Parts: sequence; C-alpha cells; structure tokens
Amino acid sequence: MDQTHSAPKVLVTGGAGYIGSHAVLELLAAGYRVVVLDNLSNSSAESLRRVTELTGKPAPLVVGDIRDRGLVTDLLAREQVQAVIHFAGLKAVGESVEQPLAYYDNNVNGTIILLECLAAAGVRALVFSSSATVYGDPQQVPVPVDAPLGPTNPYGQTKAMIEQILGDLAISDPRWALGILRYFNPVGAHPSGRIGEDPRGIPNNLMPYVSQVAVGRLAELAVFGGDYPTPDGTGVRDYIHVVDLARGHVAALARVLARPGKFTVNLGTGRGHSVLEIAHAFEKASGRRVPYRVVGRRPGDIAQCYADASSARQLLDWQAELGLAAMCADAWRWQSDNPQGYGEAS
Repeated sequence: MDQTHSAPKVLVTGGAGYIGSHAVLELLAAGYRVVVLDNLSNSSAESLRRVTELTGKPAPLVVGDIRDRGLVTDLLAREQVQAVIHFAGLKAVGESVEQPLAYYDNNVNGTIILLECLAAAGVRALVFSSSATVYGDPQQVPVPVDAPLGPTNPYGQTKAMIEQILGDLAISDPRWALGILRYFNPVGAHPSGRIGEDPRGIPNNLMPYVSQVAVGRLAELAVFGGDYPTPDGTGVRDYIHVVDLARGHVAALARVLARPGKFTVNLGTGRGHSVLEIAHAFEKASGRRVPYRVVGRRPGDIAQCYADASSARQLLDWQAELGLAAMCADAWRWQSDNPQGYGEAS
C-alpha cells in the first residue's frame, strides 16, 4: 500500500504498549497512516519514538484515555480515521481478581464509550484485541474458535463481555465491520531489539520473567505448579511471536476495511510448549542459566491451552511463521540490549 494521503488512517488505542507498538510498526510498514491514543499507564512513549526510527514514518501519540469522551470525540473529528485497532485495556489476570471494578470500568466501560464515539463519528470498522482467556479451562485442545466460552477471572470476563457487545452491535447495525482476535500467549520482540515487552514491576507473563532472570534482574524463575497432567508437569501454552501477532492485525484490518460484518479468529501457532521447555529454549538462545523453583499453582491457572488457528488461515490468509527459537532469540536480544526496558531512555 502506498504511503499517501489516500492510504487509510487507523486509530490504534493502546498503541504504545507491547503488542500495540509492534502492530503500529507493521501497519506503517504496510503503508497505513496511524495515530495512537494511549494513557501510558502500562506503556512508554519511547516505544513509538523507536517505531518511527525503525520505519522512518511518523507514529503520532495522543496521551489520553478511551474513557475521556470529549478527547476521543475531538480526536476522531480532527484525524478523520477510517478504522480502529483497539488494544487499550488492563491485562493482568491476578490484578483483575484483586481489582475487578478497575477492570470492568477500564475495559468494558472504556470500550462502550469508544464505540459510542465511533458511531457518532461514522467510523464503523474496528479490530478488537481479545484473548484466549475467554475460553477458561477448555474442554478440548487445540481450542477451536467455536468452543464454549467460560472465563475464570475478571480479566477474561471483560474480554468476553466486550465480544458480546460487539456481536450485539453487529446485529443492531449491519454497517459495522468488526474483527475479534483471540490471542494465545504473545512473546518475543522485534528482531531489531529496539522494541519489546517492558512490564512494570515483576512480570505477570512467562517470557519477560525468564528474560529478566537470564539478564540478572531477577534471581530465579518461579514455576507455578509442577504437578499438572502434562509431559513435564508444568503448564502448556501456545506462545506466538509478537511480530506474527502484529501481522495478524494488519490482515484483520484489511478485512474490516473491505467488508462489513463480524468475524472471530484465534491467533496462535497451534502447538503448545511447557514452562520448562520455554526456560530451556531461552537458556539455549541466551547462553545464560535460568535457575527456577517450582512453587504452588496459581488460582485460575489451567493445565494446557493451545489454539486451533485454522479460522485465521481461512478468513485472513494468515498463519504464524516464527518458531520458539526465534521467539527466544528476539526476546533475549531486546532484553540484553535494554536491560532496564525503556527505562534508560525515558
């Protein structure tokens, strides 16, 4: 696509975050024009500065919250966007159990306000960042996209509620074009090592935790549960490279810009890796030891979950291409080049 004024302009909410910044980079590389709205509660403006450095194209940031109706209304009027990719949301499972009201307010209420502003502005194309947590403890693996939903925590509930809202919206007004992307476990970083995952505090997700142990920021990996019915007793998940995931959003955007209606797909690799497999693959990629200690299971965790991603192949002509070795090598490059994340630069 040509980077001209005829290229569609996309609003990316939460676009300074981990997945958002990689998606912005892939959107710019594909020729889209982008504007980002992010409240920087769990992200860094430095990520977008680096995206611009990598692509040579602007990734303008508006600092603000999707719940600020006036701000969103003004932004849509000023920027004349054709579509939205909606990443903005709180995303830590454990925190959602402790602070459910914050999650329902930010994620569900925030999305309703965003959708009302979009409808008022006549923008009816949206790609939504959902999650495999909507399936809860799946009855079968790989998990098909038509599997029953049963989220086991408030974070997953917010994603399922938003999916329900989008479904009802599509029925109420057939002009809407809505893509729901259920991600499995995003890991890795851009191969340049310039952008990656920079969680605040102790990471909730496995790969940044392993990375920080390897780089010396944390002493050891806590493995939550060694007695699951899996090959080595540790939890099995479908880890997907964040670059593959970002390209899935570009494919989904092309579809919502081309035709109305709602679709839902899983974005994953279709195979599972255990916690210890990840730790050992990371040792290989980094040349560093990753000491670990098995501790009790976390409430709400499940034994195994990996995707049937055939729906994304059929609807979006997309599939994951990068394997575990690339995920670990790219995560390690980011972590070793940026041992304090974006902290050094901001």
